[in-house]
Amino acid sequence: MTLALALGFGAVIGILLGLLGGGGSILAVPVFVFALGLGVEEAIPVSLIVVGTASAVGVIPKLRAHRVEWRLAAVFAATGIPATFAGSALGRLLPDRVLLLGFAAVMVAAGARMLAERGDIGTACKTSTSGINWRRCAPRSIPAGLAVGFMTGLFGVGGGFLIIPVLVLMLGIEMSVAVGTSLVIIVANSVAGLFSHLSGTTIDWSITLAFAGTAIVGSLVAAHFGSRVDTARLQRLFAYLVFAVAGYVVVDAVFLS
Repeated sequence: MTLALALGFGAVIGILLGLLGGGGSILAVPVFVFALGLGVEEAIPVSLIVVGTASAVGVIPKLRAHRVEWRLAAVFAATGIPATFAGSALGRLLPDRVLLLGFAAVMVAAGARMLAERGDIGTACKTSTSGINWRRCAPRSIPAGLAVGFMTGLFGVGGGFLIIPVLVLMLGIEMSVAVGTSLVIIVANSVAGLFSHLSGTTIDWSITLAFAGTAIVGSLVAAHFGSRVDTARLQRLFAYLVFAVAGYVVVDAVFLS
C-alpha cells in the first residue's frame, strides 16, 4: 500500500513540476511525513534525492540549448553548499515540531510567490560585452546563495521558488536562462544536503526510487503536453493547495503531535 501511494504521489508531483516548471517539490516532505509515514529525519534526505534527480533530468534540455549561466551557478553553489551543511546541522538540533512549523512557513512563502505577478526585471547581474559586473552582482547573489543552501539543508527543499525570482527580479537574468541555472544550483545543493543528512539515517530505497521514478516520468509527460494547459490558473490553484497543506502541517504540529 505504501509503495502504491509513493508511485501515485510521485506521479502527481512530477506532473505539477512538468506543468509549472517548479514548486511541486515543496509538497514532497509533507507527503513523505503525513501520507507515507516517514519521520522528518528520513523524509528530508528522501526529498533531496527526489528533488535532485528530477532537477538533473530537467536540466538536460537546458544544457543542450546552452541556457545556463555557469558563473552565477558557481557562485550560488560555492556559497550554498557550505550553508547546506550548516542548515542540516541545525536541523539535527531542532525538534520535529519546530522543523515542521518552519517548513509550513516556507510553504506559505512559496505559495505567496506563486500568486505574485510581477513584470519588473532586475539589472544587477545583466551581462555586457565586458561580462558580469561583479561589484554590483556579488552583494546580491552571495547572500541569496547562502539563504537557498541553508533552506535546502534544513528543510530538504530545492528552493527553485526562491532562486528563480532572485535570478530574474533581482539579478536581471532572462527567464529561460534562470530556469536552467536554477536547476543546476538545485542539483548541487541537493547532493550536498543529501551527504550532510546520510549519517545515521536509514533510507527506504523502494519508496524513494518509486517516488522519484514516477515523478520524473510524470514531469516529462506533463512538460510535453503543457502547452495545452492554462498554467497560470493551475499555478493559482496549486498555490491555494500549498496554503491548505501548510495549514494542515501547522495544525498537526501544534495540536496533534
